[in-house]
Amino acid sequence: MKARIAVWLTIGVWIIMPSTVHAQVVAPQPSVAKTFAVLPQDVAFARFISLIRGHLLTGDELVGQREWDAASPHFNFPREEIYGIIREQLVTYKTPQFDGVLKVLARAVKAHNAKQYQMAKAKVEGALAAADAGLKAKAPSWPRFVVAVAIEVLKTAPDEYDDAIGTGRNLGRIMRPIGYQTARGFVLQAERMFENVADDLGSINAIALSGIRTGFAELKQLFIKVKAPKQAIIDYSVFVGIISKIELAAGKLM
Repeated sequence: MKARIAVWLTIGVWIIMPSTVHAQVVAPQPSVAKTFAVLPQDVAFARFISLIRGHLLTGDELVGQREWDAASPHFNFPREEIYGIIREQLVTYKTPQFDGVLKVLARAVKAHNAKQYQMAKAKVEGALAAADAGLKAKAPSWPRFVVAVAIEVLKTAPDEYDDAIGTGRNLGRIMRPIGYQTARGFVLQAERMFENVADDLGSINAIALSGIRTGFAELKQLFIKVKAPKQAIIDYSVFVGIISKIELAAGKLM
């Protein structure tokens, strides 16, 4: 986790750099190959918003199964690892500060308080919806923008998956379930993003959309349940290969 925090803090410095041409503001981002990609500011910000959603998606599923303690880290990550990076950018996208409700949400989960959890979750979702509205107002083509962001979200999943798998005598075993769960959340969030604009994408290139859906169907076979299996179904390189096929198909929609 510490390495990822350092990378994202570096990203945060780039995100807040001023520019007279909005489209030219870029932020270095980690790609599937663990190198740095360069993203426009809007995409970088939207990616962080979507990663928050990915964490909340996983946490909410665990809460639904009454696995409060397992869910707790997924509600802490948005506040501890992401929020500080995007804090100064929220005003740009007409998004209210929501660090306070993130704390309330995390505390509700820690206390196993279902009523407070639902109230805090609704407030966080409201802030995220405001961020979407702010981004949508700036995007020349919302469906194409969503595709670009979804791919960047998806490309964060393999590193989390790799982090979950043991080495040496534990090679191939899931040693860190939280890494598996985080990767799963990012995959499911990316799929949701594609499906939210699927009607528009189908009119652009139905074959490409079909290829994306096939790729996600493959990925979801690795993550049937939120509870991590003892043994990894595929290794890191195969995971990356499936994502590369999705990215290739997505390129025909942008």
